Amino acid sequence: MKVSHYFEFEEHVTGGIRESVVHQRKMLDREGIAYTTEPTLDADVFHCNLMGPRSVWYAKRASDRGIPVVAHTHVTAEDFGDSFRFTNALAKPLKPYLSRAYGLADALVCPSEYNRGVIEGYTDAPTTVISNGVDREKLAGFESLEAEYRERYDLDPPTVFLVGHVIKRKGLETFVEVARELPDVDFAWFGPLDLSLKGRETTRLIEESPDNCTFTGFVDDIRGAFAAGDVFLFPTHEENEGIALLEAMTAGKAVVVRDIETFSWLDDGADCLKVDPAAAADETEAFAEAVRRLSDPARRERLGENAAARSESFSLDAIAERYRELYERLI
Repeated sequence: MKVSHYFEFEEHVTGGIRESVVHQRKMLDREGIAYTTEPTLDADVFHCNLMGPRSVWYAKRASDRGIPVVAHTHVTAEDFGDSFRFTNALAKPLKPYLSRAYGLADALVCPSEYNRGVIEGYTDAPTTVISNGVDREKLAGFESLEAEYRERYDLDPPTVFLVGHVIKRKGLETFVEVARELPDVDFAWFGPLDLSLKGRETTRLIEESPDNCTFTGFVDDIRGAFAAGDVFLFPTHEENEGIALLEAMTAGKAVVVRDIETFSWLDDGADCLKVDPAAAADETEAFAEAVRRLSDPARRERLGENAAARSESFSLDAIAERYRELYERLI
């Protein structure tokens, strides 16, 4: 079996999509599945991770030749908005384009049940859910970096943190306002800023954030974020799955999330604390209260241990075989 495992715009795309592709290739290596990262029709399966124009071209030709096409549904119009400059304007025409592109696939790989539900509104192509997974090896030894990263960014425990691109959709305004509500607690967002790519509102929120809210920018070793952070605050409005969340859970961190459908698989009070702003008079205060509850070290430890145990089923070793099964079924 040989797979053309193609990631269009690979040199330019970062964040969760890139991490997912890295994870997939590690899983193919684990399964001993031969693959090339080049788009080619000299393969048993054509698997594309981003349905750009070149991927669409190859997918059409693969179908004409009877080569099964697999497409990952990393991108939806729903999660495209409030990301970078101009993405809101592009989100509306993106859906009909993706509907046609995803419709070319013999199988769509969705990272979560929530994402599958969204995609069913795009096309009737067959779907299968395979998590992006979490690379436990990537986090190995993160604890040893705690002192270095706390000193580097002047963070005192318990530090509230988030990991990933700083974009409005991920709950930037809530993160900043909760930090303002809790001036005695350090907040840190680890991840690229790329202000030149951000809209005016995103830039304003970053520049006017309170003194206890640190935006680190790119960090050379992401393990340092999980070493320096104690409470993972993830008030995202839309998410297909959330690799950084899985990493935080794997690191045994207490997690606070917005109560959205994506996270329906998490048990409130056991794996995490969920905040439903619709049920609260004040969203900022509701998230702040969840953070206050985790000022108790024993409660943080209990939630963190439960989260780590729950994350084990998302390890690359636990997921890898799903790709072999999918490819073999299509061939």
